Amino acid sequence: MKVAVGSTNPTKVEGVRRAFEEFFEDVEVVPKDVDSGVSAQPIGDDVIKGAMNRALNAYGDCDFSVGVEAGLFKFERTITGYVDFQVAVIYNGRKYSIGFGPGFEFPPFVVERALRGEEVGKIMSEFTGIKEIGRKIGAIHYLTRGKVSRIDLTRIAVTMALIPWLNEELYC
Repeated sequence: MKVAVGSTNPTKVEGVRRAFEEFFEDVEVVPKDVDSGVSAQPIGDDVIKGAMNRALNAYGDCDFSVGVEAGLFKFERTITGYVDFQVAVIYNGRKYSIGFGPGFEFPPFVVERALRGEEVGKIMSEFTGIKEIGRKIGAIHYLTRGKVSRIDLTRIAVTMALIPWLNEELYC
């Protein structure tokens, strides 16, 4: 099975690989540098749109393509008013499926700067001193004191998006 990933980010590619290998044998994962069509720090529906665009733009000569995008969604009554989710979209050339990873809140100073247009990854790299944190362990790894990585969030989001493909008889 050939799976194209609409990203060259190693954490996204590895998360996709791990999710597909849990259910399928002989999985070949091919990273592709594609345009998400949304800002570098998407918020709300743009997170989903970015994941869909990545999946669509990565598709071609493969069984499935996967788009992964992380971003903030507005949630009233939380500490910051925003929760970050990893969103995965799987495309087979005809249909899309979508899955979300666990959501969490960034510290208020991160959310405030992100809402002004700064990328969360750059803010967290500056704060932690870990260069390109989003391409390595992810901010979640820092915030959970090493218990959860960005690969984990991606794997879970992709696994959720795989559900309709694993149970096609239930989704016809």
